[in-house]
Amino acid sequence: MTAHTATSAAGRGVAALSAALRERRSGLRRNDFTRTALECWIGRVDGLEQAPLPAGYASLDCRNNRLAWAGLTQDGFLEQALAAVQRYGAGRVAIVLGTSTASIGATEEGYRELADDGVFLPAYRDFVLHTPHSLVTFVQRVLGARGPACTVATACSSSAKVFAQAERLIRLGWADAAVVGGVDTLCDSVLFGFNALQLVSPQPCRPFDAGRNGISIGEAAGFALLERGGNAAGAAQLLGWGESSDAHHMSSPHPQGRGARQAIAGALQRAGLDAADIGYINLHGTATPANDAVEAAVVADLFPAQTRASSTKGWTGHTLGAAGIVEAVACLIALEQGFIPGTLNCSEPDPLCGPQLALDNEAAAPQVALSSSFGFGGNNAALIFGRGGRA
Repeated sequence: MTAHTATSAAGRGVAALSAALRERRSGLRRNDFTRTALECWIGRVDGLEQAPLPAGYASLDCRNNRLAWAGLTQDGFLEQALAAVQRYGAGRVAIVLGTSTASIGATEEGYRELADDGVFLPAYRDFVLHTPHSLVTFVQRVLGARGPACTVATACSSSAKVFAQAERLIRLGWADAAVVGGVDTLCDSVLFGFNALQLVSPQPCRPFDAGRNGISIGEAAGFALLERGGNAAGAAQLLGWGESSDAHHMSSPHPQGRGARQAIAGALQRAGLDAADIGYINLHGTATPANDAVEAAVVADLFPAQTRASSTKGWTGHTLGAAGIVEAVACLIALEQGFIPGTLNCSEPDPLCGPQLALDNEAAAPQVALSSSFGFGGNNAALIFGRGGRA
């Protein structure tokens, strides 16, 4: 991975996220997004309303693509991605991005602002804007890439699964490099939808706390550049990935964590590693009673006591289809900067949690990190990253 970036409520770019993690400064705030009162906390990225897309992309202007643009323009990522397109050729760079809602917020707005004759106003008439592929289409246009392009929409595992798909494309010769990542923005459909499932907490989320009572929804954009044989000096590496689909329930994990275990086992096998080799785990840790109980039991069972594990959703909120990439970047921060972020807002850990759970930030130098992402319908993914210089 020769470049990576993340933008969320915790800040724009890697340095801002790292600073928030180190200072234990959450980006969550009381809901000020929905037009109808909903008592909850959210992770909102400021300034998107005042930042329309550049003129050349006006037909795809929406909150989701504005956030994508904000993410692309952090940490020099856009310049590095454009250089990759130039280096390999437009047809040899894949675009694989995850999102759970794409630009559905723009569709909501389009229906709210219908013209007198009942049709969409001109700003909402590009049909691509209202499809799940709005994000990928936008990023393709920005980069001028013409290689394989795919939208991954597997709920909260979306932008973790993109790494697996990109690795396959590169390994099988369909591409020499891939821009991966994910973007999801706040919208009424998501906020009220999760609230209808009784999964939204009226307080800031408390991952793995015994008194946890739901998620805080956030928005984020993150990207990474994967290159064939990318042993660039200091570049982190994708060592392994695992995927599974337990299909146990539409919105609840398998009670014994069958899918989570399979995804983790697959990632370890592909990386040629044992559980004891993992120094840090960024947990999915949504702060819902069911998810955290299952994940806590799986980690306590599979990993040795010295492995450190935490959820970073107390900083960003649950960014849905962007959660995988944001938390992958959190893993890279731990690897590159030598510290373990604790679990914000957890004061009394669930008894199911093992000694692996880190509550406070810790100085450490992990060589290998694992990120787990679990989505609705039992769509699970696990990613393993290593520090630059590993074989």
